Amino acid sequence: MKVAYVGAAPKSAEEVERRRRLLQQWAAPGTTIEMAYATEGPASIESMYEEYIAIPQYAKNMVRLEREGFDAAIVGCAGDPGLDAYRELCTNMLVVGPGMSGFHAAALLGRKFTLLTVADSMIASSYELIQKSGLASSVASVLAVNIPVLELSHNRTQTLEKLVRIGRDAIEKDRADVLVLGCMSMAFLQVADDMQKLLGIPVINPAKAALKLAESLVSCGSKLTNGKAKTIEERIGNQK
Repeated sequence: MKVAYVGAAPKSAEEVERRRRLLQQWAAPGTTIEMAYATEGPASIESMYEEYIAIPQYAKNMVRLEREGFDAAIVGCAGDPGLDAYRELCTNMLVVGPGMSGFHAAALLGRKFTLLTVADSMIASSYELIQKSGLASSVASVLAVNIPVLELSHNRTQTLEKLVRIGRDAIEKDRADVLVLGCMSMAFLQVADDMQKLLGIPVINPAKAALKLAESLVSCGSKLTNGKAKTIEERIGNQK
């Protein structure tokens, strides 16, 4: 099985490889992970504006990956930007959003979940994505960490401490019994296991959730098709 991770322009080749190795480590035997990054656009996504300008570059990669025979692709942002568009374009490749994957995993593990998003600017759109996923009745709250995406890894200990503090508030004040990390940089910081131990409730890593869901759906023979896809692809032309 070939699975691609489609994300924003990387900070460095070393970080790209580190993330690929983590995904490969989490993957099932027989799954090959490859990375596809936008050559243009924002280095991180912390607003709706950045989501919108990232989508065209992501879409080009999705079309290319399907032509190259990939079985599935993971959107490299927990806000799932452009997910509907990629599913229109791709008739033979599954496209999975880590945001919705994380929400559904949380709904299976508890009664109410809190999403820990990256910034206040993403709270409104996070509620919209939860509503779109059909799980509005399962959300306890959406809380922001307010550490810029590109700074999350500067001090892992400090980031973990803040996530734990906010997570504890979600448990005590909002009665959350599951937490979902709302950022792929948080996911690749590998804080979910530490948070679980400290807080005593499940903490969903959206990168892992999206990968395992993609593998499961491909193994079941599931594909997302849309009758308009070929017409749309013809309209946008050959994308490289």
